[in-house]
Amino acid sequence: MQVQVNTDDHIQGGESLAQWIQDEAGARLARFRENITRLEVFLTDLDGAKSGADDKRCRLEARVVSRQPVTVTADADKMASAFISAVEKLARALDTDLGRVKDRNGRDTIRTVQD
Repeated sequence: MQVQVNTDDHIQGGESLAQWIQDEAGARLARFRENITRLEVFLTDLDGAKSGADDKRCRLEARVVSRQPVTVTADADKMASAFISAVEKLARALDTDLGRVKDRNGRDTIRTVQD
């Protein structure tokens, strides 16, 4: 799983932030490792230089093999909280989306996209 981190001009952290995000994403999304080809992380500060409630936004876009991309967004006071909340939302969304590919007995369904 490739992780690509994109930030706006108001987000501080650089390489250390990107490394932390890659480590956390790898650990929290490990069970989806064979399904996700790329995870794009978009970090933004909604208020810029000002501070306010829930002014940090994290948007995650997971590129899933043979499926449409799955996107989630989370807002919080701190960037780490926004990222963790977004990863948890993404895990639930992937469980739902990929759960539709298998029936209750673990067999592939006819609803999968054939290449």
